[in-house]
Amino acid sequence: MRFATRILVGAGAAALLAMGAPVAANAQTAAPAAPATTATTATSPYFHDTWGPYFSSNHKAEAKGEVTVHKNSFKHWYWKKYSKTVKKCWWKNGHKKCAWVKTWHKKKVWKWVHEYPYTVDSKLINHKWWGKWNHHCAWETFKVVNFDDSVHYKSFKNCNKHAKFYSFSGKDAKAIYVQVSRGNPSEPNSYFGGWQSVYSQV
Repeated sequence: MRFATRILVGAGAAALLAMGAPVAANAQTAAPAAPATTATTATSPYFHDTWGPYFSSNHKAEAKGEVTVHKNSFKHWYWKKYSKTVKKCWWKNGHKKCAWVKTWHKKKVWKWVHEYPYTVDSKLINHKWWGKWNHHCAWETFKVVNFDDSVHYKSFKNCNKHAKFYSFSGKDAKAIYVQVSRGNPSEPNSYFGGWQSVYSQV
């Protein structure tokens, strides 16, 4: 009897499954679609490239990495002064006299201004972290030339066995160079490689 009950229950379950299958299929079809991916507002870089590897003159220090530059444009409003010649008339002793007079006016105008923010990433490798204290560190020195021809420098060191990663940012660089060298923990002092190009805006 218990066996027959199990058969009936099994048959009933099968019938329910058969009846429910179309419902399940319809439910699956009618399920709400996944939310659409939000469109990104990030703009593509104005410039992106890798640089290096560059070495110290004895090849015991190595630097390489990448540089990314974006371009931001916006309207800059300012007052522009301009002259205009107008005819002015007046009465004197019962007679009308006229003359052309230059007058000055100003109006608010705008122009496009562009900024170029940049980020330089580097990997500095020290191929000889032992030996004399005065030369056991790898150094990289970046020279940044701005649009106004001003220059500033950024230096990083690695006195250890494992590579170190550095990053710095700024804006409006006309050119960026790097020099790889050796030195002590305080300063680069020897085996200077030449100035190598990281980025240049022609």
